[in-house]
Amino acid sequence: MIRAVALLCFWGISILLVGPPLVFYAALTGNVNALYSIATRLGRLGVLLVGVKIQIRGLEHLQPGRNYIFMSNHVSNLDPPILIPSIPGRCSVLVKKELFRVPVFGTGMRLGHLVPVDRGDQEAAIKSVQAAIKVLREGLHMVIFPEGTRSCDGRLLPFKKGPFYLAMEAGMPVVPVTMLGTYESWPKTRFALRPGTATLVFHPPIDPRDYKDREALMKAVRTMIASALPPERQ
Repeated sequence: MIRAVALLCFWGISILLVGPPLVFYAALTGNVNALYSIATRLGRLGVLLVGVKIQIRGLEHLQPGRNYIFMSNHVSNLDPPILIPSIPGRCSVLVKKELFRVPVFGTGMRLGHLVPVDRGDQEAAIKSVQAAIKVLREGLHMVIFPEGTRSCDGRLLPFKKGPFYLAMEAGMPVVPVTMLGTYESWPKTRFALRPGTATLVFHPPIDPRDYKDREALMKAVRTMIASALPPERQ
């Protein structure tokens, strides 16, 4: 439990200390690179400080200078601060709209072109997809957890259809990612955080144009993510 409290305090203090000047600089200059770089490094540093090591496999599948839609399984609050800094280049993320109301934090997300999502409003969801397509066409990666929430038992949950509609509409390659080890360190059902090793497996990109519809694309992505999970988690 001490590790979890320490991690949350580290992230909270970091936001309070470096957030306002970085957000002010980004708003003044229009350059969010420093904000993005420092924010993602602090997120990753917090994970390392509480004893979670990070291993990465499969980055050789990514083509330099090209942007992708990364889709990963989701079992822990550790997943985003491990995955996002591990991706070469700048990423956008689909984020609950409520988080944009948080002072400083919400402003930083807007400046970083993160995309708000309202799961309860279909019209707003369509606008979110359109905003995400615009972000992708500006050259940013998109990180999506297609289950929509963290799995309580580490097993893959059913996928939401929206991310695959986005992939088909944008025509951008999808990189399935398997996250291993974060469930053992900090599952949704336990506040206590344990040290361990988180392993990221980047699979070869999947071209949406090779599939007749989003259901077929969804099945292909799910199969790829599951291929690196132990049988009891698939």
